[in-house]
Amino acid sequence: MAEFTGFPLWGPQFYDELERNNEREFWAANKERWERDVRDPMRALVAVLEPEFGPATVFRPYRDLRFSPDKSPYKLHQGAIAGPAPGFGYYVGLDADGLIVGGGFRTHSPAQTDRFRKAIDADDGDILPAIADALVEQGYMLDGAALKTRPRGYPADHPRIDLLRRKELMAVTNVGTPAWLPTPAALDHVRAMWRQIRPLAQWVIAKVGPD
Repeated sequence: MAEFTGFPLWGPQFYDELERNNEREFWAANKERWERDVRDPMRALVAVLEPEFGPATVFRPYRDLRFSPDKSPYKLHQGAIAGPAPGFGYYVGLDADGLIVGGGFRTHSPAQTDRFRKAIDADDGDILPAIADALVEQGYMLDGAALKTRPRGYPADHPRIDLLRRKELMAVTNVGTPAWLPTPAALDHVRAMWRQIRPLAQWVIAKVGPD
């Protein structure tokens, strides 16, 4: 595995062009450089972070077209996630706007959402609002699918109704293309952000968990 030296700025430029040329010919012409300047740095980054944050998966660049009316063959970002199970843990990605860092969980079943809501409703449910508020103060955005109305079985005036409407919860920050992105210092920045997100990741892993 090559040493992580940063994300070359060619990566965001590549995804900007891919948005306009999402075709096999364009991909083929740029694949070798994508491997060198996007995929391999992502693999090197998460390999260094694995001992602290858990097993990592670097996502494939190909879209699943089976049930999509959009037949564009390639994803417009390169993502990776580290954690104990699919959908849980810490996220890092690169797209046309630059670096994205986040963490939490993406639900894979109604049972996971049900456990998520029951934990919020429980006696210790005030823990998650405090974690979420702290992350927002640090510049993260709370993301994830949510209902427009209250979930069944919970009163509309529940003190944590905003969180209960959610089916999943991620804290995400769009970092962009700071001067340190193409340097080895990017490792330290991503590590620091994942440590900020750790209370949320640990909460959802403990309270929701995989099926």
